[in-house]
Amino acid sequence: MSVRELVVLGTASQVPTRHRNHNGYLLRWDGEGILFDPGEGTQRQMLRAGVAAHDLNRICVTHFHGDHSLGLAGVIQRINLDRVPHEVTAHYPRSGQRFFNRLRYATAYRETVELVEAPVSADGVIAEPGGYTLEARKLSHPVESYGYRLIEPDGRRMLPDRLAAHGIKGPDVGRLQREGVLGGVSLDDVSETRRGQRFAFVMDTRLCDGVYALAEGCDLLVIESTFLDEDEQLAVEHGHLTSGQAARVARDAGVRHLVLTHFSQRYSEPDAFEQQARAAGFEGELTVAHDLQRVPVPKRQ
Repeated sequence: MSVRELVVLGTASQVPTRHRNHNGYLLRWDGEGILFDPGEGTQRQMLRAGVAAHDLNRICVTHFHGDHSLGLAGVIQRINLDRVPHEVTAHYPRSGQRFFNRLRYATAYRETVELVEAPVSADGVIAEPGGYTLEARKLSHPVESYGYRLIEPDGRRMLPDRLAAHGIKGPDVGRLQREGVLGGVSLDDVSETRRGQRFAFVMDTRLCDGVYALAEGCDLLVIESTFLDEDEQLAVEHGHLTSGQAARVARDAGVRHLVLTHFSQRYSEPDAFEQQARAAGFEGELTVAHDLQRVPVPKRQ
């Protein structure tokens, strides 16, 4: 059975707290696992969340600030220690290659797994593994940063009433799907487009074109909201978003489920983030993330 869900491993920005680990997010997408921004402590959070090294197929790092990347060393070594039987691909800003190299070889260990380095240097498609397309978009932060967007191709939804009206059933349904026409009945006559699902991951950034491009039409958007709206000037100065800004992006982009995360240690109560997001006009499903939470990708409409 296919599973599509986000496993939240950590939600703190810059400084972890008693209740929030540094960043870390695993997207389970059918049989594949994509780990985003493994900050310090990610390996232990994986254990607590029931995520194994074998679950990882791809690692996506938005930028090389420590709270988004210091966990790479431990995760990479664990992948090799556990002898993961498949290759693992790592995406990260090409400008941070020296940081990736240092983290990959931070200490001595035995390499047993093929880790494919696939650095990102421009907007566009970065992987098409089959079943989805992975894109990157540049963001606005003091160091080079990219957000990621997963897009499933559109499919077809068969309509039982139309199939019945044309007397098509059993093996003939599959034949029609494969060939496009059966006995003068076309696939369009008995089906409709089933829109593919979309997921986006947006971390440290000011408002910019890349944020809106990543969020557009997403079923699930994971986005930083480091600051509350009253601290918007701090957000601008340090290259971050407020909860209200993130919610307005989601509102304007038609996001179905918004996940706010990456919270400054200055805030101890999460309720204000939800209140400000609602005040900004976002009416969809909303999650103020906490560590070890699981958030399902919304079912197709």
